Amino acid sequence: MPTPEDICDQMEKLTADLVGLSLCDRQNYPVLRDLGQGRREIGIGDRGNISFALKNVPYHEIYSELERTQTYNLRMLDGALIQMMYRFWDNQVETHRLAFFPSPFLEEFQNNPKIYLEDVIYAEVIKKNIVPFPLRFDFDCRDGVAVDVDHPRSHLTLGQYQNCRIPVSSPMTPYHFIGFILRNFYNTAYRQYCTKISIFPHAFDVSITDREMELIYVQAPTQQSRRCL
Repeated sequence: MPTPEDICDQMEKLTADLVGLSLCDRQNYPVLRDLGQGRREIGIGDRGNISFALKNVPYHEIYSELERTQTYNLRMLDGALIQMMYRFWDNQVETHRLAFFPSPFLEEFQNNPKIYLEDVIYAEVIKKNIVPFPLRFDFDCRDGVAVDVDHPRSHLTLGQYQNCRIPVSSPMTPYHFIGFILRNFYNTAYRQYCTKISIFPHAFDVSITDREMELIYVQAPTQQSRRCL
């Protein structure tokens, strides 16, 4: 089971890797805080208002506010924002928020594809049929929050839909989350650079219930892999 120090170390090294490979152009390194009473939090400093991302406003306004206030860990070269936040209680993960906010302003890339053909990071965004949408992996095991099937402790939300909570088998580490984003949304860059990104063996314990396993759900990695992300 990864500790807060393990998770913070993953976030720091993965950030350095993506910066070093020129896959992101702006970054905020993680901050590990002691909240008292056995709780510790890994966040992105004092920047911005995380709750704004959940407001009922147009997506382009949410994105613009997060970018303006630098409320992100990583900003990819195409403008996509990545957030990673964890809270631990007695060294056990209590909550996490792992979010991906692609840029809603892709016209520059899509209208001028020749400019970006040489940059592998842009290979997936120059097609005009691309529809940017946010996604978020949430985990919350606090009393009174999780509800079997209706609100799984670990779940995936797509496109800001209020009741979209696809069960996930366990909390997710930064390593597995970044691997998911690169493989599925930057596949050209992933195939070129995956061997140059740090590998981490950690995984969290299974949190999914028996009833949730009867539904369609996401299986998070649970064992060490020596392959790239």
